[in-house]
Amino acid sequence: MSARTLPLLFLNLGGEMLYILDQRLRAQSIPGEKARKDEWTDVDRKRVMNDIISTMFNRKFMEELFKPQELYSKKALRTVYDRLAHASIMRLNQASMDKLYDLMTMAFKYQVLLCPRPRDILLVTFNHLDAIKDFIYESPGILNQVDETFRQLIETYNCLSDGEFQLIRQTLLIFFQDMHIRVSIFLKDKVQNSNGRFALPISGPVPWGTEVPGLIRIFNHKGVEVKRTEFTTAGNYITPQREGSFELYGDRVLKLGTNMYSVSRPVETHVAGSSKNLASCAKENTVPNPLAKEELNFLARLLGGLDIQKPAGGETGFRLNLFTSDEEEEHAAQTRPEDLSYKVINIEATQEPGRRAELSRILGELEVEEPRPGSAGKGEDLLALMDGL
Repeated sequence: MSARTLPLLFLNLGGEMLYILDQRLRAQSIPGEKARKDEWTDVDRKRVMNDIISTMFNRKFMEELFKPQELYSKKALRTVYDRLAHASIMRLNQASMDKLYDLMTMAFKYQVLLCPRPRDILLVTFNHLDAIKDFIYESPGILNQVDETFRQLIETYNCLSDGEFQLIRQTLLIFFQDMHIRVSIFLKDKVQNSNGRFALPISGPVPWGTEVPGLIRIFNHKGVEVKRTEFTTAGNYITPQREGSFELYGDRVLKLGTNMYSVSRPVETHVAGSSKNLASCAKENTVPNPLAKEELNFLARLLGGLDIQKPAGGETGFRLNLFTSDEEEEHAAQTRPEDLSYKVINIEATQEPGRRAELSRILGELEVEEPRPGSAGKGEDLLALMDGL
């Protein structure tokens, strides 16, 4: 596995999270002069986006993220996104957070599968960062944070070989290989099958620097071409006109990683798989995780670098529902298989070495709390994770 995968995974999933939140916040916003105290306005939306992006691109957090390290479990990363999503006045119930994470992961998995070249994963990341900069163009301080991460990406990844990018792609695919959540957008566009697996196209642009299939060249021992043979291909291939820009500014050419929610479309997620498979997954989850100690230290480092600004005064925050109604959200929470509902781990993350050692010591006594039931009230679903951080 590649030790350079984590920043790309985190930034791309974070970009998808921001796309979804922006779309849902816009859909639920009320004009400021008409809004009640417990309703969203466009000012609230901008504040939420600014707070989350500012936290996501915190300098100390990015320094920790870019250190070479192996990927950890899905639950460990999910904990980081739980914390990020609640870095502002917005609050998500457990079912909405589950849905948000499902949409994030399946969207990026599809993008990784469709990348013409392994190196193009970097272009997908740049597309996400370009869109994030559009969200905060009125906040120069936060914009500088994103640009600094942009420069760090260029410095770290532009010099990597194609082989190293292939290893990064393989690491990402291993991370996503058991995730088959059906998403309505993908199902309607017929790019995903009913079992949650993607149907990859056999036509389209070939990778930059390669030729359209259909020609066989034969060379002699001196390297001189002596014969050509053409053959018919099953797909309709085209040659890209130019390569996407790997610089701070420029045309990325590749459209993977752009905001697919810019046009309002209803999005639903469904768990694929039989009850037998779900039961086997639940059984596997009871097996002790040999990497649990490393994951605790990983979370302590990452979460310790997040500088969360808690709501001032008596402000409790606004609740965001990713479903069309409260009833639909409650039904999703009740019907979701237990093994797929991520549990919340209370961790007091500090930078002190003694605390980090303490985290490892209490590994066997780690207390895991079940998510609290969904609530329709404003700001009543603050995740337990936030209490000790």
